[in-house]
Amino acid sequence: MTGIYEQFGVTPGINARGNQTLLGGSTPPPEVQAAMDEATSSGYVVFEELLRKTGEFIAETLGTEQAFVTSGAAAAISLGTAAVLAGDDRDRMASIPDTSGFDRNEFVFQRGHDYTYKRCFTLAGGKLVDVGRADGCTVEEMEAGIGPKTAGIAYFESGRWGSEWVSLDQAREVADKHGIKLVVDAAGQIYPLDQFMRVARTGDVVAFGAKYIGSPHSTGICTGRAELVESAFLQNFIGFELAGIQGLARPYGRPYKTDRGEVMGVAVALRRWFSMNHEERLAVEEDKRSAFARGLAGIAGVTTSIPKEAQLGPNVTVFIHFDAGITGIDGHEVIKQLEEGDPPIWTRTHDDGGSIGIGVQMLSDEEVETVVERLRDIFA
Repeated sequence: MTGIYEQFGVTPGINARGNQTLLGGSTPPPEVQAAMDEATSSGYVVFEELLRKTGEFIAETLGTEQAFVTSGAAAAISLGTAAVLAGDDRDRMASIPDTSGFDRNEFVFQRGHDYTYKRCFTLAGGKLVDVGRADGCTVEEMEAGIGPKTAGIAYFESGRWGSEWVSLDQAREVADKHGIKLVVDAAGQIYPLDQFMRVARTGDVVAFGAKYIGSPHSTGICTGRAELVESAFLQNFIGFELAGIQGLARPYGRPYKTDRGEVMGVAVALRRWFSMNHEERLAVEEDKRSAFARGLAGIAGVTTSIPKEAQLGPNVTVFIHFDAGITGIDGHEVIKQLEEGDPPIWTRTHDDGGSIGIGVQMLSDEEVETVVERLRDIFA
């Protein structure tokens, strides 16, 4: 029988990259998928109530003041930034993203943390002011960038910053000292659980990507201080609809819409994430990584390595290294052949083609065997 993708001319493949947006992000586990199906097939609800009640559960779980489900971490960053810029001022909400008349619209950002998604801090009209250097930033350098137009600190939390950077805790102290807000992109900081909760409680507004906990791809969490999360909520798509009903100027966040099934998916995924045995989960992932090491052992010019540091965030990776002088092929060509095969296999290149990284968390045991076999065929 022809699969649903093939019916529309789309080629399905094997995701060996992990929770990546380019490949659809996540596959909800059966418990989460069942909750989504039930939510979309068992009637309608008042969406504001749905968001607020599930938000209460999320906030209670994370130990924060308030929360709600968003259409991804990027939406949560943008809405959180808008909350800092507008507060509870309805006129400012209506003006966003035009913040040219605001007394404060700047956010300091560590220059060396430059990454793709810093754009999300500017969607609501925030202006980023780079501080520090490409290879580090001190507290003093961050404070030197704070001026009369500074509204807050835009912080990207990777969980891996060294002592050469202003840490999240230090950024919290700087924000408090200068009376500004701390907006945190913590999209993947969902494990260990104490890290998840610590980060959630440190920022004034914090964004998480819910796809990493087994929720639908297009979902996230906005959480933090009640007054700012409430402002973000009022600028979200439901706030847009409510403002119209109340005769108020509509805020900018109408595009950030979620589905009732997605909202329930986040709530159930979070409940599952905090109740599951993570040692067992990681043991399963470790078995997958070890299968690559065993399956590729003995191939001339090919070695594998498994990072030994404690897992932070969502990715569980095994690295496969190539000596092109022996194999006659580098990582770029390996990836090309994997992607052009049947089925296509998508993975990542590292070290300028000297290795590839296999994210195992989205792979079934059968898919692990398929990827190993294809790799062996490439090097045969």
